[in-house]
Amino acid sequence: MQNVDVAIIGGGISGLTAANYLAKAGLSVLLIEKSNRLGGRARTVKKNGVFFNLGLHAFYQDGEGERVLRELDIPLSGGNPPAKAVAVWRNKMFPVPTGPLQLLSSKLLTLSGKIELARFMAKIGKIESARIGSISLQDWAEREIRDPIIRHLVYAICRTNSYVPYPDLQPAGPSVRQLQRTFSGKAMYVDKGWGSIVDSLQERATRTGVTILSNKRVIEIEHDEKVRHIRFDNGDRVAVPFVIASVEPEEISRLVKRGGSATISQWVNRTRPINVACLDIALRKLPKLSPDYAVAFWIDQPLFYSNQSSAAKMSEDGSIVVSLAKYLGSEPGDWKQDKWQLERAMDVLQPGWQNEVVARQFLPRMTAIHDFISIDKNGTFVGPAVPEIKGLYVTGDWTGRGEMLVDAALASAKRAAMQVVKEFDKLKKRGEVPSGDRGVVHDV
Repeated sequence: MQNVDVAIIGGGISGLTAANYLAKAGLSVLLIEKSNRLGGRARTVKKNGVFFNLGLHAFYQDGEGERVLRELDIPLSGGNPPAKAVAVWRNKMFPVPTGPLQLLSSKLLTLSGKIELARFMAKIGKIESARIGSISLQDWAEREIRDPIIRHLVYAICRTNSYVPYPDLQPAGPSVRQLQRTFSGKAMYVDKGWGSIVDSLQERATRTGVTILSNKRVIEIEHDEKVRHIRFDNGDRVAVPFVIASVEPEEISRLVKRGGSATISQWVNRTRPINVACLDIALRKLPKLSPDYAVAFWIDQPLFYSNQSSAAKMSEDGSIVVSLAKYLGSEPGDWKQDKWQLERAMDVLQPGWQNEVVARQFLPRMTAIHDFISIDKNGTFVGPAVPEIKGLYVTGDWTGRGEMLVDAALASAKRAAMQVVKEFDKLKKRGEVPSGDRGVVHDV
């Protein structure tokens, strides 16, 4: 850890991405992760030969996230699920019409609803989402869609591709853009889970010289007007001119406790974490609903079902991995009620599923994202630089510039890394980069 140019706190997908960009630019990088595994919420758990993500995960292609991974030569292996979907209304399943024949035979919609859906599907791809304006998804949908079933189906899809169950707070522009990516088949399930992306990022970081410390906890970023040291829980300190904090908002407040930061306090106070309860199940076979129907949207409940094995390799023995989610929003949820509701939802889709279980996991309250784009924030964004503390930067899904989910995590990591490279070059030109007095200082 001698002569470290940048320390990154947090070994999730955003921290790993920043480390790769910095190492690519020739800086020496120290990546610190408090747990014994890298990846954060992008970790994959292997049970009985089955690969479980930590809840529902879909990678949306044709966005900032994919561009970042391509720049870093990180491979993406997987597939796009079949276009067929089911809508659940009052615990009854209705195929979602995706073509003329399905539309004509649909029992979900009235005749006028069928006509309106056909028109809506024909024009959605032509909408310039960036020019919609500062209105909510709800206001936009009520203006554009008359049929209430279609409108609530759109809300259900937007809830699924953003995790956010608040159409009155979601801005219409980014939501429509995500809708367009969904309808054009850009959602992708990753082979062997998202841990495969983490493994590729870690392997590349190690190969390019990043020093990775796991099971190591940073308790403070020491600073005055600029970053000076990071302090570990065993008393060790590392002198470093730049720090990227790729952790949750509240953790950053704890790390800069001496002197604090008014900006960080403002950022933390305005965040609205989004929670989800997830039930992941591996089955020997599907009892009823065909694998051709990869997803199911509940119109009258905040629930969703996906068959990840419909597009990706999620097991070693051919077991089928399905996931169900209940979108809790900013509420904590009642884990017993949520678990019961998810199991009853599975009964509707796949009656008799209990007899086919190979493995399962239940996540009662997972933070899907630490904040989301909202119309009540007046277009203000977080980071990457912390104005009061030179050399301190933040990344993560809550620091996006209009991107959603992992796109925000990956794009923010690139932004932070590029700013560090720019500032580091300025220090080098002024001869202000220390050459031999950095490294570990052991407190006595």
